[in-house]
Amino acid sequence: MAQNPPDLRPDLARARVPDAARPGQPRIGMVSLGCPKALVDSERILTRLRAEGYAISPDFQGAEAVIVNTCGFLDSAKMESLEAIGEALEANGKVIVTGCLGAEPEAITGTHPTVLAVTGPQQYEQVLDAVHDAVPPAPDPFIDLLPPAGVKLTPRHYAYLKIAEGCDHKCKFCIIPDMRGRLASRPMAANMREAEKLVKAGVREILVISQDTSAYGTDWKGRDDKFPILNLSRDLSTLDAWIRLHYIYPYPHVRDLIPIMADPANGLLPYLDIPFQHAHPDVLKRMARPAAASRTLDEIAAWRADCPDITLRSTFIVGYPGETEAEFQTLLDWMDEAQLDRVGCFKYENVDGARSNALPDHVDEDVKQDRWNRFMEKAQQISEAKLAAKVGSRMEVIVDEVDAEGATCRTKADAPEIDGNLFIDQGFETLAPGDIVTVEVDEASEYDLWGRLVP
Repeated sequence: MAQNPPDLRPDLARARVPDAARPGQPRIGMVSLGCPKALVDSERILTRLRAEGYAISPDFQGAEAVIVNTCGFLDSAKMESLEAIGEALEANGKVIVTGCLGAEPEAITGTHPTVLAVTGPQQYEQVLDAVHDAVPPAPDPFIDLLPPAGVKLTPRHYAYLKIAEGCDHKCKFCIIPDMRGRLASRPMAANMREAEKLVKAGVREILVISQDTSAYGTDWKGRDDKFPILNLSRDLSTLDAWIRLHYIYPYPHVRDLIPIMADPANGLLPYLDIPFQHAHPDVLKRMARPAAASRTLDEIAAWRADCPDITLRSTFIVGYPGETEAEFQTLLDWMDEAQLDRVGCFKYENVDGARSNALPDHVDEDVKQDRWNRFMEKAQQISEAKLAAKVGSRMEVIVDEVDAEGATCRTKADAPEIDGNLFIDQGFETLAPGDIVTVEVDEASEYDLWGRLVP
């Protein structure tokens, strides 16, 4: 079994697509690139298509048209999206483009002028219209039954719940607000209905996502709750499933989530995914991010005091314009103090339309690479020590995959695709994806664990 690579990028992940079809049913292919929020968009499009009688093809050649849901956050992700569009055109010929890169249609049509249509993110109706024009629907209401939870591109035992769209922050390196708009929170009742349907359909873990999850509901005027994410988290925690929060901005009210996580009777996992981005106050100011890294350390200490088992994951940017060696060293020193459990790192890239492009003193590529290497070495040392301390402990894990070599699982400290794994290589034969079992950890590496089942 392969170990989780330390530089895994979720924005380059491709979706898994169901392939059942009846004779004569029109087939649509799908490539879903980008973050989990884009994956949810793909699931919503496919759910609508299945409801209209389309089948989903697992390959380009078997499809009558292909939808490519693109990522446009980084220039490297844009290139990946353009390459995926080119591959779909070469293999199929009929391609509809949507997603974040679709907000820049000229970037797509300039490279691939033969695409059938280009739509931006969340423009589900326009995508469906383009599919109807390319491949008319042919529904059979007696056969085309849709599962209650809709079409999911994740394994059956976990699913993403997108609770809001857009973002109100003005980070200089980011163009997400330009592509996806301002914060628009989904009604709490709608989120709970979807979560309950997922659990009823057999989902064992729900991953809560948005651009700024801790700001959920703060766009509602006249609301009774000052911070609706707290009540939503409490309600979700009562479901019979693991609940994992992603993209938590470190507002002061985040501390009120910690007691919910600390209660073992609740399903809200002791896990926070917080994009700190950097630690030096001057770099954070140039990013237009909160510049209080020392206060953040105090918050981390308070979270751990209230919930000793909490797992903290974050992402950082190295080589941001103007970053000096001293500023980078401050980040390494901060990492020593913060001792984060899971860490990802990006080398800064210019993105068309981002205000950071105009900043002075851009960092040379070889310096960025050197700093990335040093940062990841530091993160690996911390991760290795933290995982070694878990040897001999017992913990619950969720099974993701079982093959001839063993079972690939995750602990409560591990989100799918981006964190580590726990492997069981003995006595795993009766396990199945979605099982939640207790293991004793008997081996650790830099990013992964090995364990044995506890009877």
